[in-house]
Amino acid sequence: MLFVMGINTALRIGDLLSLTVGDIRDEMGALRPSVSLREHKTGKVKQFPMNDSVLHVLREYLRAERGIRDANFLFASAKGRRPISRVHAWRILSTAARKVGLDEIGTHSLRKTFGYHAYRRTRDLALVQKLLNHSSSGDTLRYIGIEQDTLDDAYLRLNL
Repeated sequence: MLFVMGINTALRIGDLLSLTVGDIRDEMGALRPSVSLREHKTGKVKQFPMNDSVLHVLREYLRAERGIRDANFLFASAKGRRPISRVHAWRILSTAARKVGLDEIGTHSLRKTFGYHAYRRTRDLALVQKLLNHSSSGDTLRYIGIEQDTLDDAYLRLNL
């Protein structure tokens, strides 16, 4: 669930870990079609729809955790009063990565991967900048590692 939500929401790990059950389901217990939160780092409001992959893992989670309260964290620590730590999240992702033959998946690489693929699919830098809540397009390009690729493509396409 951590991987699927991280890769599909582009939330920073702190914002992802602070999500509660009440953030993702309504008063009737149904999953919300979208989530709205205030980012810890920027203070900006971020709203995003939950895609089919996210909805699927959340349905499975809520089915397994019957009776879970809205105040509970989605990624609760063993004591349940706090979310898991960033280090614990990294361990979970790293263990899962090794099981599928990858060296490592960092908690921040999920957000960067989202941005990279959003840019590759849309080629709309302004859109990706907005999705990631970045202040400048230059920051977004550097963040997703596209800057050099874009420069190289420009040189190759010119071919004067």
